[in-house]
Order: sequence, then structure tokens, then C-alpha cells
Amino acid sequence: MSIDGTIGEDIAFTPKALERIAQFANTMPDAKGLSLRIAVQGGGCSGFQYGFSFEDRQADDYAFEKENGLTIVVDPISYPYLQGSTVDYVDDLRGAGFVVNNPKVVRTCGCGHSFDVER
Repeated sequence: MSIDGTIGEDIAFTPKALERIAQFANTMPDAKGLSLRIAVQGGGCSGFQYGFSFEDRQADDYAFEKENGLTIVVDPISYPYLQGSTVDYVDDLRGAGFVVNNPKVVRTCGCGHSFDVER
């Protein structure tokens, strides 16, 4: 499956996010040959937080390949939490990093790093 800015037409990536993912994949020695995993993990003061890491693809992952060979994977537990989201990369005075704009989020913590979703 090819990525054209969306994963399964449910998770979108801005051009800046796709550009930064490719840059990280090409410059991080530990990322060679691995997929970018986006996950929802338990933690933080609001219950959940996002995780981004380069890892091996698992058999049950949703996997989406870019034309340049980059693969983005989402595990089946995280996928429903991420549907409808847009992943962006922000570099401003507060810092740089990936930001997930998720319409399912109903509450965030004061620092903005953890969240809760409608259940």
C-alpha cells in the first residue's frame, strides 16, 4: 500500500511531517531498514500518550509504504485511537517535534503531552 499523505485514509500526514520522517530515517543510524511506528501508549497524567520510534514491522501491524521505501506502521490496538488524526511536525519557540491533531481527544494534561479519548 502506498502513502500519499494518509494511512488507510484515516490518518493523515502533513508534507512537513512526511519530510521530517524521511530525514530521520535517512540520518539516524539506528533507523536503517526499520519502520516508523506510531503508537498510543498508556501513561502521562491524562491516561494516554503518543509514541514514535523506529522498529521492526510486526505481522499484525497496519503497514503503509512510501515510494522511497519508508514504511509507517501502526499496531492494531493503537489504530482505532488514531483514526481521523493528522500528524504534523512543528518547530517553533516551544520546541520541535511531532504533533498529533486527534479529534477523539476529550482532555489533555497541562503540558499537552498526554491525553484522554472519548470511550
